[in-house]
Amino acid sequence: MEQSVSNDLDFEGWVCPMPLRSYPNIVLGHGGGGKLSAELVEHLFLPAFRNDKLENLGDAAVFNLPAGRLAMSTDSFVVRPLFFPGGNIGELAINGTVNDISMSGAKPLYLTVGFIIEEGLALSALGRIVDSMAAAAAKAGVSLIAGDTKVVDKGHGDGVFINTSGIGVIAEGLAIGPNQAQPGDAVILSGTIGDHGMAIMSVREGLEFDAPIVSDTAALNGLIAEMLAVCPNIHVLRDPTRGGVASSLNEIAQSSKVGIVLDENKIPVNPAVNAACELLGMDPIFVANEGKLLAIVPADEADAVVDVMRNHELGRGTAVIGQVVSKHPGMLVAKTGIGGTRVISMQIGEQLPRIC
Repeated sequence: MEQSVSNDLDFEGWVCPMPLRSYPNIVLGHGGGGKLSAELVEHLFLPAFRNDKLENLGDAAVFNLPAGRLAMSTDSFVVRPLFFPGGNIGELAINGTVNDISMSGAKPLYLTVGFIIEEGLALSALGRIVDSMAAAAAKAGVSLIAGDTKVVDKGHGDGVFINTSGIGVIAEGLAIGPNQAQPGDAVILSGTIGDHGMAIMSVREGLEFDAPIVSDTAALNGLIAEMLAVCPNIHVLRDPTRGGVASSLNEIAQSSKVGIVLDENKIPVNPAVNAACELLGMDPIFVANEGKLLAIVPADEADAVVDVMRNHELGRGTAVIGQVVSKHPGMLVAKTGIGGTRVISMQIGEQLPRIC
């Protein structure tokens, strides 16, 4: 027997879902497009990232760009753990995308962000991540102008994954790319290598050292702007993230069809990082960095570039670590501390998964 619907339902007695502050953890409803989704945007994301292009919350941001060539990049971040010495997945996502755009010589302007959040993530943890993203974006001088949030079932997301895309403008006359290295060029490194990768691994493996290992995550666009001011003729810029310095230089050698020779004694490595690598059987030259850059510049302009880098907070440890040669094109070779040489090939796989 069908049950009739009463015409006397008390709609006034119905209530909306509880406000965001009453949910200490993410629930599936936060990704459902309804009231909870709107509250997450209104009370967390919008206050952190607020700007005129984001304010109307449309399906697309509308904006004008200065005339010129554009650089665009996208990246996804799945680092584990979400919080690590020196940073967290949020600021890593901002800095990583800013750096990717900057390596073309572009001035980064706008970013978008997508969150894939696991049900059960503490809202306080998400708040810390979002706050750090806002701070990193402000420090880098970029705006987040569009975004998206999805929530997945518990056990399917490992806390939160973040995707960021960015866009920037390249000044007229710059020609920077991995295929621009020329024989005779100097290879410059902005500081110690392996800090980020070993900071992550020290947490995962429970390693403790006399001096703590801290991630080097940082946005490098300010440093690059000063480098370009003294040397617009920079040939290559690269941030050696996954695969480290070795993979980046191998890719450059292959793309430019040149050889690259490194002096291992001149590559700066934090002693604690070196100790951690020895303990774990890793070579620092293959370990990820998130706040360092490689620059390949004409040899006669190297001194000016090094000087300006060493005067910047993110380039204090800058060193000339090698040169580009015409011999053995496509290969990276290192001079060892005992006077020999060795070929440094790209690794087949990733020795440090979930590092960024």
